Amino acid sequence: MTATLPPAPWTQRADCAQLVAALGAESMRWVGGAVRDTLLDIAVKDVDAATTHLPERVIELCNAAGIRTVPTGIDHGTITAILPDGPVEVTTLRKDVSTDGRRATVAFAEDWQEDAARRDFTINALYAHPETLQISDYFGGLEDLATRRVRFIGDAHERIREDHLRILRYFRFQARFGAELDEEAEAACSELADTLKGLSRERVAMELLNLLALPDPAPTIARMRKLGVLPVVLPESGAHELGELEKLVAAELREGAAPDGVRRLAALLPSLPPVVETVAARLRLSRAQRDRLVCIAERKPSDAETPRALAYAEGLDCARDRLLLAGADTSALRDWVVPQLPLKGGEIVQRGVQAGPEVARVLRTVEARWVAEGFPDRARVEELLGEELSAL
Repeated sequence: MTATLPPAPWTQRADCAQLVAALGAESMRWVGGAVRDTLLDIAVKDVDAATTHLPERVIELCNAAGIRTVPTGIDHGTITAILPDGPVEVTTLRKDVSTDGRRATVAFAEDWQEDAARRDFTINALYAHPETLQISDYFGGLEDLATRRVRFIGDAHERIREDHLRILRYFRFQARFGAELDEEAEAACSELADTLKGLSRERVAMELLNLLALPDPAPTIARMRKLGVLPVVLPESGAHELGELEKLVAAELREGAAPDGVRRLAALLPSLPPVVETVAARLRLSRAQRDRLVCIAERKPSDAETPRALAYAEGLDCARDRLLLAGADTSALRDWVVPQLPLKGGEIVQRGVQAGPEVARVLRTVEARWVAEGFPDRARVEELLGEELSAL
C-alpha cells in the first residue's frame, strides 16, 4: 500500500523548508505523529524528524544555517531545532542494543527500516520524504491506519517486554485512534499487565492522565479492567467507579466542559479523601493535582443545591468538578466571579465590639447569612451586621 502525504499547514512552513535545506532532503524524513495525524486529517501539534546525521552533525548543520538548537535528548540522539513557527525534534536513526522493560540502550543506525523496527506501533512508523511527501511504510501502518487498528510492530509480547509502558500507550492509542481491536495486542497487554509494577510511578501517571483526557476513554478503561490492566495501576477502581466515569463523560458533553484527566481520575476513585491521598502519593502527582482530587473526594449530595455557595467555599474549579461528577447543572457558575464579603473585622470593632474572638464570630455569622441569601450588596450586609450587633 503506497501513499503520499497530503499538503498540510506544517508541511508548507517556510522554517521547516529551511530545516530541510540545512540537513538535506535525502538525509531526513518527517516521522511519527505529524505524519499519522496528517493522514487522518487531524490537527498536528508536534513535528518530528528522523535523520541519518549524528546529533553533533545536526547541530553543526543547523548552526551553519542560522537555526538555533537545544540538545534535549542528545544521549538518545535527539536535538530540538528552534524554529519561528514551532520547534522540531530531530532524532538520529537508532536501533536497540538492550532493553529491560524500563529503559533502552540504543546505538545509532543508518537504515530507515531498522529505525522503524524499534518503534512501538505500525501507525507510528510512517516516514514522509520532506520534498516528495512520499510515505515509506515498512510494517503495514497505512493499512492499519485505514482500518483504525492499533497494532504492535512485530511480536506484541516482545515489544512490551522491551518497554512495559507500551501497555498503557496501547490503550491510549486505541482510545484515540482505534476501531478494530487487535487480538494479539489485547492478549499481550493482559498477560504482561503485572510488568507495569516495575515502572516509575511518574510515567504511569502521565500515560493514565493522557488517556483519561481523551474525548471518551470510558470504553477503553472498562476493557483495561476486564483484561486485568487497570487493577495493576489503579486497584482502588471498581465497577461502581467505571459507571461514575461514564456518567461524568456524559455530563461534560452535556455541559460543554472540556475533557480533564484529573477530574476523570477522581471519578475512578472512591470519594474517600484518605484513599485519594494514597493514590496521589503513589502516582507522585503534583501538590495541586493532589489537592484537587481531595477537594473532589469531599463531595456531598447537597453540592448541587447551592452551586455558588459551593464555589465560594471551595473555589470555582473544585465546585465545577463536583457538580459535573454529580451530573448537575453548572450554568450558575458560567461567567460568575466569586465575590468578596464587603465587610472587614475593623468595621465591627468600630461599631463597638472589642477586638478578639467575638469579632471573628460576628464576621462568620454575617458571612454565612450573606452566602445563604445569595451574596447581596453592601447595603444588605450592613443590615445583617446591624441585626447581629443588636442581638449581642
